[in-house]
Amino acid sequence: MYTLIGCPLGHSMSPWIHARLFRLSGKTADYTLTEIPTPELAAKMPELRRMKGFNITIPHKVDIIPLLDALDETAERYQSVNCVRNADGKAVGYNTDCTGFLRSVEGMQLGGKVLLIGSGGVGRMMATEAVLHGAELTIVEKDIPRAEALAQELTRLGGSVRVREQAPEEPFDLLMNASPVGMYPKTNACPVDEAVIRRSAAVFDVIYNPTETKLLQTAKRFGIPAVGGAAMLVWQAVRAHEIWDGDSYDPQDIAVIIRDMEQEVDRLFPAGEAAK
Repeated sequence: MYTLIGCPLGHSMSPWIHARLFRLSGKTADYTLTEIPTPELAAKMPELRRMKGFNITIPHKVDIIPLLDALDETAERYQSVNCVRNADGKAVGYNTDCTGFLRSVEGMQLGGKVLLIGSGGVGRMMATEAVLHGAELTIVEKDIPRAEALAQELTRLGGSVRVREQAPEEPFDLLMNASPVGMYPKTNACPVDEAVIRRSAAVFDVIYNPTETKLLQTAKRFGIPAVGGAAMLVWQAVRAHEIWDGDSYDPQDIAVIIRDMEQEVDRLFPAGEAAK
């Protein structure tokens, strides 16, 4: 038995993704959704520990940490846990978002001149990975104190980081959106002006609903390589299966799941409805 905990969960694609991964590995397993209000998290831990593993989403990614026995280095680095493995009486926390992100931007210049929109939870991870890959990073953020605090942390890692309220008028090797701008149902919004997109060599948008945000649509219209958040969501789930069961997968099979998931999201959330 496996589950995703969070509150509220709403419509999650996790059961759909994990069912496909279990099928690929030849396993029969249940993957459920467990909505847990924050005050009840500690009381639910004995039940969660009886599972082989579970995933965590908002708002428990940080609150879960003191309830675990150990953290993998990925979870230590970001102080955020989205995957737990129970084995030998110990609950160990991991962060698989970083793996999903890195697999999604393979072939893009993460170590080049990078423009990041947003510095919240997932933005912190993306910024850190960019700096660790040697990026010259510009963070665009309305919450300047938050972004500057992150910039100071990244500078201590040896990073080259600057903070702006608006995107500067210069070219970038990679434009990354870590903000919710453009997410369903407000799909007509875009986090940057068209001119910024045109000056970018590649684009990554963490949003997976809709599968093609206005940001991605604009990039593709100009012939700019662009990847959406579905790839990250699927690849972080793949990493969870590697952690839980030692499973391995053919990248071509994962590409099929990513494509099918995008089609499922489009079916469940028609673009026309989002625009209403």
